Amino acid sequence: MAKVRAQFDSAGPLIGRAWPLRYRDEDDVLVETLRSFGVRRFTALPYAHKPDMAEFLNDWAVGFAARVPEAAVCGTFFPEPGVAAYVAERSATVEVWKIHVQVGAFTVTDPLLDEAWGVVADTGTPVVLHAGSGPVPTEHTGPGPVADLLARHPRLRLVIAHAGAPEYAEFLRLAEAYERVALDTTMAFTPFFEEMGGGAYPAELLPRLRDLGLGGKVHLGSDFPIIPYAYGVQLDALAALDLGDEWLRAVCWDNTAALLSSPGTPDAARRG
Repeated sequence: MAKVRAQFDSAGPLIGRAWPLRYRDEDDVLVETLRSFGVRRFTALPYAHKPDMAEFLNDWAVGFAARVPEAAVCGTFFPEPGVAAYVAERSATVEVWKIHVQVGAFTVTDPLLDEAWGVVADTGTPVVLHAGSGPVPTEHTGPGPVADLLARHPRLRLVIAHAGAPEYAEFLRLAEAYERVALDTTMAFTPFFEEMGGGAYPAELLPRLRDLGLGGKVHLGSDFPIIPYAYGVQLDALAALDLGDEWLRAVCWDNTAALLSSPGTPDAARRG
């Protein structure tokens, strides 16, 4: 976390602007902060940016979930020799995977990942995937590689982070086209995000976003604690869309509760 915070404090190359972090406490304090907000379950999403790092992060995530009952067991993987083996081994326990192609500097269609993607597709475990080009585009970001990945593994259960910002329309289209592809709301619609690389969400897409959410395919995301505003700003931004209480209830509770208890996820077996 110290290294992550240093990147944001220095407005590193994948951030591109000042990012005054609102929450800087130790893990135990951050957990109590979420509890004080009424959060009942949450993810602690790791992601690797170099070889021989993913399994270190996975061990940490397993330990964190073991001592924090509200935390889903999370994991990550990286294009490296042996990736399919450790993904297969961890599939019995991991409830949510996280992949960040911008930070990891790899493309989702990297041949080293193909067998691992097949394992993840077969198990049906959700993957929170940051593949949109916000806040700073790279050669690895954008909807094209994700479309290619889904053409090869159409049963992948992807949750597109940040609603795919700024390629909102393209990622919305993928979520509509593929049964197991969804979006999360992380930072989207907030004033801070709209002023930077995420851009404003196109108003003409909101009716389709409403339908997608009511269909179980939009999930609340926050990026807590690496956010430059109070946690409630995200919730206020969603309410301001005026898509209705039923949509808010689905996005903020029902959809993710169903996702974390869907067939094929370890959560379903462990929590009944």
